[in-house]
Amino acid sequence: MPDPSTLYHAAMPGVIALQGGDPFVANDDLDRQLLDGIDRVVMLPTADAFEQPADLVETARVWGDRIGVEVEPLMVITRPDAGDDAAAVIDGAAAVFLAGDSAIHLRSAIKNTPVFAAIERLLERGGTLIATGPSASALCDPMTDRRGGAFTIGLGLISGVALMTEIDGWSPGQLTRARELANTPLVELPTGSAIVRRDGSWETVGDAVVHGDLPT
Repeated sequence: MPDPSTLYHAAMPGVIALQGGDPFVANDDLDRQLLDGIDRVVMLPTADAFEQPADLVETARVWGDRIGVEVEPLMVITRPDAGDDAAAVIDGAAAVFLAGDSAIHLRSAIKNTPVFAAIERLLERGGTLIATGPSASALCDPMTDRRGGAFTIGLGLISGVALMTEIDGWSPGQLTRARELANTPLVELPTGSAIVRRDGSWETVGDAVVHGDLPT
């Protein structure tokens, strides 16, 4: 098992919440708690680039009205979108929300870009990052590739731990393969569950299942 200090950038005092799935629908109580005192969240539908990102943005707006926050969409859809202008929007925010169903596209679009550096700065200054479903998986390294239940290189914001999100939709074979292949701590997150890092430690929300030890 890796040194627990490698599981998260220790210099980053911000809050990070990794949710199981169903963004802007399944985690209202947790979202209200995470965003208490924050009136605006920047939302990136990047991982939904090949689906309906505009529909996801509209769902986010309805969610924002419901929980009392303004949603500012940041349409980082392809890698050229992830430049300095988009990074400047994140630099002016207290909270960022990542959503969408393609972990691989999110990784390809923002890895080693000004947008990813801005997300790191958000956490360094004590901001809040929420990611749901495959977008949460992409933040980890290794990253789960649900298509085969295997693992690949992720964004590495959190290293040495892997997430299996939306596991209520996985087949028994995919679940078994992922569990067998995992060589790091592994977290299973059904829809409506989460793990949250704040005040230097991880906590589980709902029916999250942690295989291995997360840092305390």
